[in-house]
Amino acid sequence: MTISRFIMSAALVVAAVELGAQGQPIPAAPAAPAARPAQPAPRIPRAAASTRASVAVLVDSRFDPQEGGWFGALNLAGPARIVIDYGQPHLRGRSVIGMPGVVPWDSVWRTGANMSTQLSTEVDMTIGNTFIPRGVYTLFTLPTRTGWKLIVSREVLQWGTDYNPSKDFARIDLRQRTLAEPIESLTFWLIPTPENPPSTTFAHGVLKFAWGTTELSTDWRVGPK
Repeated sequence: MTISRFIMSAALVVAAVELGAQGQPIPAAPAAPAARPAQPAPRIPRAAASTRASVAVLVDSRFDPQEGGWFGALNLAGPARIVIDYGQPHLRGRSVIGMPGVVPWDSVWRTGANMSTQLSTEVDMTIGNTFIPRGVYTLFTLPTRTGWKLIVSREVLQWGTDYNPSKDFARIDLRQRTLAEPIESLTFWLIPTPENPPSTTFAHGVLKFAWGTTELSTDWRVGPK
């Protein structure tokens, strides 16, 4: 009797253990780590397709209407400036003059890149045969197969392609020359003509710009013609 009860008790304990094991939840498998978001490629700085440049001529005095004349004469760089500031496009293997979308024939060209090309003059001056009062202007050109014109506009600080013909101040004929070697980057020059004392001629010279094998120019001078 005693042995039978011991065997039965052992069986009951084994059964209870098995039932307890069956009632326990099965542990969940560990979650897979979340996928990391794709990292953007590192940013590599690139040079823009155009640059910015300026050219200036310095006048060794300025005109004061209250004084009734020129004053402040210096022997070196003076207080008055004439400056052309422009976006500078590059050829990059192209033939640009007459090229649609770049310098098309018979269409007004910004004569630069990006923002409009700006002329700032702190003195009254004459370009070609046109008197330009001191101030700030925008320069455009009109290229045609029979000749080019420089357009001086009263509108300023606009995007280069935002040309408004109603703001024209003057249209000035340009001289044209074909260069033997192309100029890679659009370049402006304000070239003064040397004058030795006791010359009474006001500062003057040549306004010139070139791109590719085309060079355009006209004369400039301080004061009226």
